[in-house]
Amino acid sequence: MGLRLGDTVPNFTQASSEGDIDFYTWAGDSWVVLFSHPADYTPVCTTELGTVAKLKPEFDKRNVKVIALSVDDVESHKGWIGDIEDTQSTKLNYPILADPDQKVSDLYDMIHPNANAKVTVRTVFVIDPAKKLRLTLTYPPSTGRNFDEILRVIDSLQLTDNYSVATPADWQDGQDCVVVPSIPTEEARQKFPKGVTEIRPYLRMTPQPNK
Repeated sequence: MGLRLGDTVPNFTQASSEGDIDFYTWAGDSWVVLFSHPADYTPVCTTELGTVAKLKPEFDKRNVKVIALSVDDVESHKGWIGDIEDTQSTKLNYPILADPDQKVSDLYDMIHPNANAKVTVRTVFVIDPAKKLRLTLTYPPSTGRNFDEILRVIDSLQLTDNYSVATPADWQDGQDCVVVPSIPTEEARQKFPKGVTEIRPYLRMTPQPNK
């Protein structure tokens, strides 16, 4: 059985490009984005790792640590990092887990036999500070991941954890939010002093409460 939303993710200790990592200790009180790769020296993943390195200040602002995983060993990772930095014009500023024994891949159900029984699929896990799984996205090998979308989802999760709102389709930080259905409209008008627009009794909008 794979991990499901709301599950506590399993801990592990594994080698990485920055030394051995005990996952829970490394994560601390931060959010985490763990994203997996089928192998080193793969072209799409090379672009992804470079993109995440460039976006690291955005993850830092949100109290998010990023960590990659590939099934090759640390020495292979070190060579690949040189290529990533050279071809993507950036400095790799986060660890890549080495998973040649597929210990973490199996723990996190990253092997999908009907796609390829020998390599990890390209999955993103968003994990909150309580070590709960909040999002998974699994991509085919041919499609590079959209890390702006991952940042958008983290913005939504962090907002909706703290306020009684949800975020509508294509929402971006700063835009109007949906009032959760459990709050009656009159109560919502008290709770959200910026205003509540009732489009339907079940569809009420309010300006983003923390802006």
